[in-house]
Amino acid sequence: MDLMRKLTILADSAKYDAACTSSGAGRAGGRGFGNTLAAGCCHSFSADGRCISLLKVLYTNHCIYDCRYCANRASNDVPRAAFLPQELARLTIEFYRRNYIEGLFLSSGVVKSPDYTMEQIIRALELIRYQHNFRGYIHAKAIPGASPGLVHKLGLLADRLSVNIEMPSELSLKRLAPQKSRRAILTPMAQIAAGHKQSEQEPAIYRNAPKFAVAGQATQMIIGASPESDYQIIRLASGLYSQYALKRVFYSAYIPTVEDTLLPAIDTKPPLLREHRLYQADWLMRQYHFTAEELLSEQTPNFNPYLDPKCNWAIHNLHVFPVDVNAAPRELLLRVPGIGPESVRRILYARRAGRLGLDDLKKIGVVLKRARYFILCADRPRGIHMGREAMTRALIDPGAITFGTEQLSMFDTAGTGLPGSGDVKTMQEAVEEAVLCLLAGI
Repeated sequence: MDLMRKLTILADSAKYDAACTSSGAGRAGGRGFGNTLAAGCCHSFSADGRCISLLKVLYTNHCIYDCRYCANRASNDVPRAAFLPQELARLTIEFYRRNYIEGLFLSSGVVKSPDYTMEQIIRALELIRYQHNFRGYIHAKAIPGASPGLVHKLGLLADRLSVNIEMPSELSLKRLAPQKSRRAILTPMAQIAAGHKQSEQEPAIYRNAPKFAVAGQATQMIIGASPESDYQIIRLASGLYSQYALKRVFYSAYIPTVEDTLLPAIDTKPPLLREHRLYQADWLMRQYHFTAEELLSEQTPNFNPYLDPKCNWAIHNLHVFPVDVNAAPRELLLRVPGIGPESVRRILYARRAGRLGLDDLKKIGVVLKRARYFILCADRPRGIHMGREAMTRALIDPGAITFGTEQLSMFDTAGTGLPGSGDVKTMQEAVEEAVLCLLAGI
């Protein structure tokens, strides 16, 4: 089989792996220098925020396992292919030299045994790193069940490692992937976490100590192929973050590709909106310090698909609101829908010059169509008073409720001692100064 045919098969087989930020992209305009190829090119983000393109491919889609949810399972009739280590190394380097890619994302089916598969992957990465002296980004999948020595060697070659958790519960894993075990998955995760921590500490003692998985580790779980609730999923993710120091948990909406009585029907649409809500909840846990138990509970185990998780939390915790943006601490401001970390920094900076109003908050970057229901400010000192149901409708469809109608209890600011026009001008200057300073990194 020629190399282009292998690339076509193995890049297509890798599209179900969600451990990258987006899928492949192709550019029209012929074969000009720097054009990307739709087959196998995807995007990720570097530590400094740059978007980089990766060659996303499997080493082989041959597999000895028969996981019911997998398109490459042993019993599925699909075209099979496998690279030689020399072929994958040459392909990666030539793509890089032509400016098609800036790195490699490498996963694989399991052929013969986990150890044999890992040896082949390691051999390919050794050629890329040592023979071709490639210093770019490599993300590699560690094979569950492989020996610790091979996992360690892979971590010295790759920038980031990942081990797929697959299913949100051990019961679903046994039912849909009986040849895999949760212990075989969690053991290399623990090893990678310990190796990464040790690698961060070693340079203080040994200046030239080898780096182990410098970009940390990630994992992926499939959503919608098994009956677990959103609450079970985010509790698992929270546990993985705390116990194994994961950088990211990726959620992959199950795409029906094979007929099976234990799986959704082949014509069932992937639960993409549910996947999106889980990513939003994951972001709240990682960046806003929410816990899984705050976002959901056994009594309300699933997210409202029509509301983002932060709004969903807010309308179930109305006793916390309204929040005075001119007095509340940073931790409480972060809980307000429509206010993110950057807006909080700007609010804390600008409010030192005077009290902030709605126009000031809008200039700062607060999303008022969500935040206005949960805040007090200079020109709205008593907030908006409405019931939970009315607030839910307003958040889902902001145009459905007009301010000043009978559906809202609004209060004017006459006689409240708010700043006059001269003070407003000063406030505008303070807000603009805060925004400019923060954008400039001052």
